[in-house]
Amino acid sequence: MDCVRRSITSPYGRSCLRLIAALAGLFLTLSGLQAAPAAAEPEPVPGPVRGSAYMGMGVRAHDTVSDPPDVMAPTAMPPSAMLPSAMAPTAKATQTEGVDVASYQGDVAWATLWSAGVRWAYTKATEGTSYRNPYFAQQYDGPYDVGMIRGAYHFAAPDSSSGTAQADYFVDHGGGWTADGLTLPGVLDIEWNPYGDACYGKSTSAMVTWIRDFLKRYKDRTHRDAVIYTATAWWDSCTGSYSGFGATNPLWVARYASSVGALPAGWKTHTMWQYTSSGATVGDRDKFNGAVDTLRKFATG
Repeated sequence: MDCVRRSITSPYGRSCLRLIAALAGLFLTLSGLQAAPAAAEPEPVPGPVRGSAYMGMGVRAHDTVSDPPDVMAPTAMPPSAMLPSAMAPTAKATQTEGVDVASYQGDVAWATLWSAGVRWAYTKATEGTSYRNPYFAQQYDGPYDVGMIRGAYHFAAPDSSSGTAQADYFVDHGGGWTADGLTLPGVLDIEWNPYGDACYGKSTSAMVTWIRDFLKRYKDRTHRDAVIYTATAWWDSCTGSYSGFGATNPLWVARYASSVGALPAGWKTHTMWQYTSSGATVGDRDKFNGAVDTLRKFATG
């Protein structure tokens, strides 16, 4: 080309060389000889936001059993088959249907649930020492207004503050108790950490101490023993199968199967059982281990 013979320092020569380079690049690209630009790194998938945890969130992600999830949904089997294997109909045992809810359910249709046979409910009140459920009023007062027996639960965050501080925060923001026959004792929801290390970075002895501090403070503030909600596998792993709370604190066991299964160390029986955790709009489903009159006595203390 004429431009190659021209001085590279001349404006014409420089422009001409840029044109040749551009044409060469286009040729290589069309010929498949020039590597395509590297693909951009995928954006990391964000984890759960602090405060978004709900009862059973960690259980659903970690505790797998042989039965498929939600096998105990009300329409999945006849009423006789919905009882735990240890409570066969021949024993004339009765269980009372309940639900648990958190902020992701929003406003709950409590009258509809009452018509469907639900007689008790627990609502998430707090998490750690900085989160309060923005739907708490509707979700806590609503069941009371339709005649249900209701209570509140606290989602534990042992890696963020002490058990004592979290018990205070819970009681101060909806987790108290009244002997009116319609208010259930508060619940400590202690399960797999949805935000990180399963045991919140604590040793088994440190975890037991944290739980003990929470329970003691709650008892001091309300004069009731808090209920412990947990799953057997988590309890065995993160507390070292500690058995010291079974004599004082009622157990709410989580297991999404056709029976309650083995209980955590220290408990010979359960008070409540969360048997499914898929209630996106109506709450997760639970059973109280007794009839309504027994439930009311439990609420009264």
